[in-house]
Amino acid sequence: MSGHRAGPHFLQIPGPSNVPGRILRAIERPTIDHRGPEFQALAKEVLEKVKPVFKTKNPVIIFPSSGTGAWEAALVNTMSPGDTVLMYETGQFSTLWSELATRIGLKPEVITGDWRHGVDAAAIEDRLSKDKEHRIRAVCVVHNETSTGVTSRIAEVRKAIDAAGHPALFMVDTISGLASADFRHDEWGIDVTVTGSQKGLMLPPGLGFNALSPKAIEASKSAKMTRSYWDWASQLGQNPSGNFPYTPATNLLYGLKEACDMLMEEGLDNVFARHERHAEATRRAVRAWGLEIQCLEPKEYSPVLTGVVMPDGHDADAVRKVILEKFDMSLGAGLGKVKGRMFRIGHLGDFNDLMLAGTLAGCEMGLRIAGVPIKPGGVQAAMDYLSGNA
Repeated sequence: MSGHRAGPHFLQIPGPSNVPGRILRAIERPTIDHRGPEFQALAKEVLEKVKPVFKTKNPVIIFPSSGTGAWEAALVNTMSPGDTVLMYETGQFSTLWSELATRIGLKPEVITGDWRHGVDAAAIEDRLSKDKEHRIRAVCVVHNETSTGVTSRIAEVRKAIDAAGHPALFMVDTISGLASADFRHDEWGIDVTVTGSQKGLMLPPGLGFNALSPKAIEASKSAKMTRSYWDWASQLGQNPSGNFPYTPATNLLYGLKEACDMLMEEGLDNVFARHERHAEATRRAVRAWGLEIQCLEPKEYSPVLTGVVMPDGHDADAVRKVILEKFDMSLGAGLGKVKGRMFRIGHLGDFNDLMLAGTLAGCEMGLRIAGVPIKPGGVQAAMDYLSGNA
């Protein structure tokens, strides 16, 4: 077999997503002095341009980090050692966030879930209503659970916190949701939004974000967790002049400026509608194959990715291996509790109808080659939907 494989690799994991040419070309500009006037102008522009993507008028902090770093920043800036945080288990990433909270000296109280549904707002309200002494300092939930393809209804969680009359901060991880699924930091009363650059923002990995509320900034002034690299105060003090407290990821910020421009040129509502349309086409393909979708609640179907459950006796990782070897396409693995039981089809970022058709064709052929009992016609079902809803 030749060492060269013709055509592009299909990267259909749920992030990092494909980086479009416009952003790659922006990033490849020569590196500039991050203390000079050219960079200061870029930084001020980018820090403003990113706000509408979060639907906020409040400050957005940008770290050179992964989303995990942004998780930690959200907690260490607002909490004190031993504080209790209420978390809801929706999948692997909510679980990892709670493990991080434990490691840095917090006490996460986790409401368990089945990895097939989103956050139960009524359960949040019930727990907070019983916390008469307000020991719970924050409610932390995942908006779009990348490990399962379930999108929680964040506005309902905010209403639940308000109905309980509880002062806890509200923190939301939208690492795989932002710029792909509708998200409203200000309107939904979120205190800290956490995200990363490598999903809907269409950038390579390397930037972590915290969007803040005035309440979160106020809480950070009396919080006692040790923080240095992640400290908001130094960022909030220097960002208005276009400066950072340490070396920022200068070239990624060129890419972020381009990404914000691309999102606004398409229009966020159009971006969200495009993702919903591709998600529905994908689900129609999965159903036509006779397979099960990991998310059980239609109101919580993710526009970002679809989790495909394997029939008993079939290993999802074996299917992924066949698809990678035969068709040069990467699909997301099942993580944690669902390892080997499901695979994930990403349909996010810079993505169109023909890319989806190719993705689903690779899945259908790979499932057959791997010996998974499926019905034919999944790709056709998706194409029928796409052509009828052009």
